[in-house]
Amino acid sequence: MSWTQICCQYDGSFAGFLSCVFDCYVNREEPVEFRRPEDMCCSLYPLRTVVTDQAHARRVYRSFAVKFGQDGQEMVTRGFLTCLPDRELWLWRLIRQGYQRGPVLLRDLTDPVVDRLRKAVWRLEHEAHQYTGFVRFSDCGGVLVGEIEPKNQVLPLLRPHFCGRFPQENFLLHDRTHSQVLLHRPGPKGWAILPVEDFSMGPAGEEELTYRKLWRAFYHTIAIEGRTNPKCRMTHMPKRYWAMMTEFQEEWDTTLPELPKSGPISSM
Repeated sequence: MSWTQICCQYDGSFAGFLSCVFDCYVNREEPVEFRRPEDMCCSLYPLRTVVTDQAHARRVYRSFAVKFGQDGQEMVTRGFLTCLPDRELWLWRLIRQGYQRGPVLLRDLTDPVVDRLRKAVWRLEHEAHQYTGFVRFSDCGGVLVGEIEPKNQVLPLLRPHFCGRFPQENFLLHDRTHSQVLLHRPGPKGWAILPVEDFSMGPAGEEELTYRKLWRAFYHTIAIEGRTNPKCRMTHMPKRYWAMMTEFQEEWDTTLPELPKSGPISSM
């Protein structure tokens, strides 16, 4: 019996996608497109609007570990966080094959679906690793606030790192690209990743501006002029990260004294 080709419309969440997988298997339907409510494009295929069902989502999620192992479950989870075009379709193809072939599927590196998703997940993990060193926090009224502009949804991967690094701090990390924030406060399970429509850090205080100038002075002071290599720096610190990094920003506050951009570090 052939499966009917449809276009799935869902809320864009991971649980919503898993609900689509459940409904498609129950109704023997093959999704060829995935749409979100804000997508205005029309489809030539019958439209099925799938309501997110947490029970169905949990059932599908647990089945991944049973059918094609913990690695398959993790690949689906992390694959959904990537910026891979048509990621839902690639994940659907992986799930279909995983149910049929089992754990051996992920060892088949010649399979185009596995290859495409492995590369996308690697880029996600690499970007998250880069941000563990490139995030810059500012003190805003006793709360550490930082902003990033990632290509992938890296907040879930950054959460263990920063929550472990600042367990006693109140901090907030804003993802401009995906309009999400990671919130943390001291205590067990004192974190959450939430959507946010409009976010602004607000003006920095005088003490914060002073610390920013100190950091920029330190950054320029430790540089060795004779070994300046812009291409090497852009290899290890790509330009797309610079806009959110304090050492590459300039403050327009003339009330604070200028700090030297080069020269020896003053003795303490």
